[in-house]
Amino acid sequence: MPGQDPTTVPDDLDPDDIRVNPSSEPGLGDLIERRFSRRALLRGAGALGAGVAAALATGPLRAVAASAPGAGQAPAEPIGPGSDPSRFAFTEIAHGVDEHHHVAPGYRAEVLIRWGDAVLPGAPDFDPERQSAAAQLGQFGYNNDFIGYISLPLGSGNPEHGLLCVNHEYTNSDLMFPGLADADDPRGAIRRSRVDAEMAAHGGSIIEIVKHDGRWRVVPGSPFARRVSALETAMRLSGPASGHPRLRTREDPSGRRVIGTLNNCAGGITPWGTYLMAEENIQLYFSGSLDDHPERENYRRFGMPDPRYAWSRYHRRFDLNAEPNEANRFGWIVEVDPFDPKAPPVKRTALGRFKHEGAECVVNKDGRLVIYSGDDQVFEYLYKFVTDGRVTPLPEARMDPTMDSYAGRIDAAGRVHFRPQRIEQWIAAARAANRDLLDQGTLYVAKLAHDGGLTWLPLVHGRGPLTQANGFASQADVLIDARTAATALGATPLDRPEDVEPNPVTGKVYVCLTNNKLRGTGGNPRTDAANPRPQNLWGQVLEITPSDGDHAADSARWDILVRAGDPAAPGVAAQWNPATSENGWFACPDNCALDPAGRLWIATDQGRGWSKTSGGADGIWALETEGPGRGTGRMFFRVPVGAEMCGPRFTPDGRSLFVAVQHPAADGTEAFTGFGRKSSFERPATRWPDFQDGMPPRPSVVVITKEDGGEIGS
Repeated sequence: MPGQDPTTVPDDLDPDDIRVNPSSEPGLGDLIERRFSRRALLRGAGALGAGVAAALATGPLRAVAASAPGAGQAPAEPIGPGSDPSRFAFTEIAHGVDEHHHVAPGYRAEVLIRWGDAVLPGAPDFDPERQSAAAQLGQFGYNNDFIGYISLPLGSGNPEHGLLCVNHEYTNSDLMFPGLADADDPRGAIRRSRVDAEMAAHGGSIIEIVKHDGRWRVVPGSPFARRVSALETAMRLSGPASGHPRLRTREDPSGRRVIGTLNNCAGGITPWGTYLMAEENIQLYFSGSLDDHPERENYRRFGMPDPRYAWSRYHRRFDLNAEPNEANRFGWIVEVDPFDPKAPPVKRTALGRFKHEGAECVVNKDGRLVIYSGDDQVFEYLYKFVTDGRVTPLPEARMDPTMDSYAGRIDAAGRVHFRPQRIEQWIAAARAANRDLLDQGTLYVAKLAHDGGLTWLPLVHGRGPLTQANGFASQADVLIDARTAATALGATPLDRPEDVEPNPVTGKVYVCLTNNKLRGTGGNPRTDAANPRPQNLWGQVLEITPSDGDHAADSARWDILVRAGDPAAPGVAAQWNPATSENGWFACPDNCALDPAGRLWIATDQGRGWSKTSGGADGIWALETEGPGRGTGRMFFRVPVGAEMCGPRFTPDGRSLFVAVQHPAADGTEAFTGFGRKSSFERPATRWPDFQDGMPPRPSVVVITKEDGGEIGS
């Protein structure tokens, strides 16, 4: 079955729910059905994990499980409802939805920075009635998503002073600007000044923060402060596709320079202290016709055009017919150096072009860097990139012992000082050695087998079907058309693979598969072992175990940690540890994070469908991965109505957790009891976090600390 025609997609359909992948490979549901067959069930809890085996009675495999010899026998360490095998000690909060945020008892959740707050020196105060691109370029952008923390000084592991690197994924025009609520054509009503302000609000922010007297705050006037935008930030293209004719435009005949970055979702931080921004739903910004277009099949495979913004009316490069190659210059991983605000960001083409969700790094045991990334759309794929070269490690930073505190000296202006150290020269040398490490390496895509095996297939020109005869004339073509190349190799279509996080303690890798309501319907791929449910509204979390702890190996094992959704609801077929409470389950896992102890935390994104998938708001859940508590969830934080939970990131000591509350008042407010309509700038479902008349809801970064100063989750 071919993918959907993006030109016929309604504006209110989530772009991640549009199928553009024509692959007929078995999906995850088929694989699970085959893997957890009668033969597999004979192995009991050892084959499925204690949580999955114990929960089979509520799933679609109930009949198979009941008829298997030995079915009903207790695991070696029986657990059940009412027991508490989890390593997480906090008291969980309840499912629900209202205008506020909520955190577990004994914790503080405080807004650190909001859309419109100053980032650069001299930025004006936020005025929602008089927004401009000039103001926004100095202010914190919209819809904060990924959060990265880098200790200061670099290499110190300092948990109380550092840089936050924050992605700004997209904008909600009707909540951002006044006067659009009653417009017949809100997109057509957007004038040039507002388009430019939207473009300025995209991208990323880098801020310096410090913890003083137990409270975090932004350091004013920081030399590290930076805004990266879609409007005017000049970037380099590097790697195998740089300079290729398919990346050349009228404005850039070299194919090596591009302005801006778009739809930056999750990301990553490299071991040498650079910030990786993942470009995701780039198709939303381009308009035009694909009739007789030289990139027709490529762009259709990307779901393009699907214009949800008016940018092409004022910036010709977003018109596919005016600039046929411009869209090929987006969909990459962007590397930003936070320690040099004047250095142009670099789009690293060796990592491939697709709708990247995340770019999380792990240094392999042989010293090479491995970067995991999902492709966030229904029936898309899981990838990893392995560098050819090895990481040059940073030396440990040593701070002046005469300073009063580990965080350094704070002056009257709020700046933090460290005395110059010779080690800074050594750090600079190590960073220089790693500068172009991401330009050479191999991109792989995952093929999952029904027996729990996983094979990483290399996307290398000349191997297998990736030849000129099949439309791949060079490695640049393979990378520009990474989705098509992955399909040709037979990769496994998944249920919206989003964030992918390697666990530095156990070596395992966790993959959030958010949902896929199209699976098994209308000619779409049916279920398989890793995507086990048709019309999957709730998602699942996969666990990958690299062979011999080698992240660069071409094989691994996979398992399902939990199948999300309400385990008590008929037909949901959720699978949790029975010790999970009525509030401990979640739906639609999106982002995740590992704390310093290697414990997993999940952030959710139910989108407009929250009233159907859980009936409550998104949030953060602690999820046990080891021992008898494996598969036990516990609810920790909840966002206000209409918001999405993003960007969980711990400090190195585990005593602070930064989270991103994105688009409050936006999603599904028609189902919010007592409100019952779509939100607008003038009439939002919540005015979080300011709760002031005339002030719209503002996406914000929230920092969570324990009131007694202890570790999060203890």
